[in-house]
Amino acid sequence: MASRDKIVAFLDEYLSINSFPDKSRNGLQVEGKEEVEKIAFAVDACMDTFVKARALGADMLIVHHGLIWGGIEYVRGLVQKRLKYLLENEMNLYAAHLPLDVHPEVGNNAQLLKLLDLEPKEPFGEYNGISIGYISEFEEPKPLPLVAQILVEKLKTEYVKAYEFGVEEIKSVAVVSGRGGFAIPEAIEKGVDLFITGEFLHDDYHTAKEGRLTVIAAGHYATETLGVKALMLVLREKFGVKTAFIDNPTGL
Repeated sequence: MASRDKIVAFLDEYLSINSFPDKSRNGLQVEGKEEVEKIAFAVDACMDTFVKARALGADMLIVHHGLIWGGIEYVRGLVQKRLKYLLENEMNLYAAHLPLDVHPEVGNNAQLLKLLDLEPKEPFGEYNGISIGYISEFEEPKPLPLVAQILVEKLKTEYVKAYEFGVEEIKSVAVVSGRGGFAIPEAIEKGVDLFITGEFLHDDYHTAKEGRLTVIAAGHYATETLGVKALMLVLREKFGVKTAFIDNPTGL
C-alpha cells in the first residue's frame, strides 16, 4: 500500500510534467482512493481499460492518452459515462502524454531505440518547440528487413510496414512514436537513413518518397505501449505496489 499523493508527486517530478507545452492535461486527471495497493498501466483512457482495471483490483490507472485534452466543456455523453465510472469506483487516473514520449529512460522513444539495442544520441522531432524523439546510429549498417523483423518480434505485432524509399542498409535511425509524420521533413533535412514511427498517413507518403527517406510504421498503439511498461517497473520497485499492464490493442 502506498500514498496516492506520494506516487503523484514522484511522477510529476520524475516525468517533469510541467516542462512541456501539451494539449493533454498531464498529471492526476481524476482523483480516487488516497491509498493505492495496485496500479494498472495502459495506453488509452477508455471504458474497456477502466473495466479491465477494476476487474484487476486496481486503485490507480496510469495512461499515455488521458481523458482531458485542453479541458472539459460538458459532462455528458461519453465524458459523463467515463467520469462516472471512475468516480463511482474511486479509481485514480493519471495521464502522461508528451512527458512519456520524451523521457530519456522510460520514454516511448528511448524504449523504441532500446528494442534495436540503441541509445538516444541526439534530440529529434521538434513539436511545439521541444524535441520529443531521438536519433541514434548502428555501429554497422543493418538491412531494412532485419530492422523491421526485430520490431515485429519485440513489439509482438504484425502491423509493421516498411517503405523503402531510401538506402537499403540502415545506419542512422530517427524515432518518434505514435503519430510522428510531422517529423518527416526534419528527418529528410538531417539525412537519416530510417525514420521509425507509429502511423504513416497518406500525406506522409509522398513527402517521404520524394525526400528519399525510408520509413517504418510500427503502429501507433504498439509503439506507445513501451513507455507505460517501463514506467510500471519503476513504480513497482520504488513503492512496492502491485502492478499490471492492460493490453487493449486497436490494430492501428
